[in-house]
Amino acid sequence: MERIVNVRVEKLPEGVYLATSDEVQGLVAQGRTITETLEIARDVARRLLEAQAEREPTAAPPIAAEAFDYPLVVSD
Repeated sequence: MERIVNVRVEKLPEGVYLATSDEVQGLVAQGRTITETLEIARDVARRLLEAQAEREPTAAPPIAAEAFDYPLVVSD
């Protein structure tokens, strides 16, 4: 089952990207590119949600709908 988790990605002064989420407590991921950061964030979110489901089975982000908006990042 796929779920949608909103993450905020920001570029740090050191040149790396940092992803955090208000929806998944403890989600912090850092990478050299946006793609790498999102891949790491996806893995961290999955693990955190699995642990959360063991403690609180009803507290989970919404299930992904059949259609949704997605901001596509395109490099030059």
